[in-house]
Amino acid sequence: MKSKELSVDLRDKIVSRHKSGEGYRKITAALKVPMSTVASIIRKWKKFGTTRTLPRAGRPSKLSDRGRRALVREVTKNPMITLSELQRSSVERGEPCRRTTISAAIHQSGLYGRVARRKPLLSKRHKAARLEFAKRHLKDSQTMRNKILWSDETKIELFGVNARRHVWRKPGTAHHEANTIPTVKHGGGSIMLWGCFSAAGTGRLVRIEGKMNAAMYRDILDKNLLQTGTFPEFFQQDGAPPHYGCQVRAFLDEQFPGKWIGRRGPVEWPPRSPDLTPLDFYLWGHLKAIVYAVKIRDVQHLKLRILEACASTSSAVLLSVCEEWEKRVALTIQRNGQHFEHIL
Repeated sequence: MKSKELSVDLRDKIVSRHKSGEGYRKITAALKVPMSTVASIIRKWKKFGTTRTLPRAGRPSKLSDRGRRALVREVTKNPMITLSELQRSSVERGEPCRRTTISAAIHQSGLYGRVARRKPLLSKRHKAARLEFAKRHLKDSQTMRNKILWSDETKIELFGVNARRHVWRKPGTAHHEANTIPTVKHGGGSIMLWGCFSAAGTGRLVRIEGKMNAAMYRDILDKNLLQTGTFPEFFQQDGAPPHYGCQVRAFLDEQFPGKWIGRRGPVEWPPRSPDLTPLDFYLWGHLKAIVYAVKIRDVQHLKLRILEACASTSSAVLLSVCEEWEKRVALTIQRNGQHFEHIL
């Protein structure tokens, strides 16, 4: 059975007593350490000038330093390269090795495999629109935030999740463009919900049957908007195709003359901006965390859980979400219209 190593502090005491002129027997008696151990520690100190444990010899690495550098270069150039691809390139360089060896070598450079985040793809035009919106409304964001009725749709996932991709990255770089998967907004989905809220409270939650169009969306607004119990000064919607219909814009012009926020509205809403939409950046996730705290039996149970989650959401939470929006408007300017969630 392998004996336990002495602590560095005890080894230093042995050397210190030896320096002061004490013999091996006296050191052994004082510190209760076998004489052979005392002799070994002093011998090591004389040879190497330290009492610390020295690196032990082991099996030579399957990868050369050059091979490690080549792997890091490949991963840096293409963060979404797979272990299988890296293994093939190692074989081509004449250094065949296991996937675990490759993974360990990459970890030593500070890169780790993580699931790539999905983020809306931003063009130069999108960034410019986001920046213009933020600059225009930063000064009035504090007073404006509590006067907006925010709205959005969310997709309910019952039978699977979107495909995931792993990416090699360093800690704190999850939102860097090279480490994310661009997503494009699209309609449809088997289960959709429309909802709205303001700083004063949550509005109605509506199940969307089938693929939503402008007529269906106009009907949802007509039947539910005025009955929400919270009717602030402004109404906000994103730029989804159903929201852009002529009948929808005419309805909003009538209900919120000069004061609705959206695509081609009196107040233009920037495209590709879920990070500025309170339901997207917080509330839907908050509600779903409550919903999925229990096992969901079926679609009706799912809807019931979401209704219960909405009812349990306090006004303090809603107010804090609106305050967060003001902070995000300022961050949009700081980031020159780019995504900013990685610095929150």
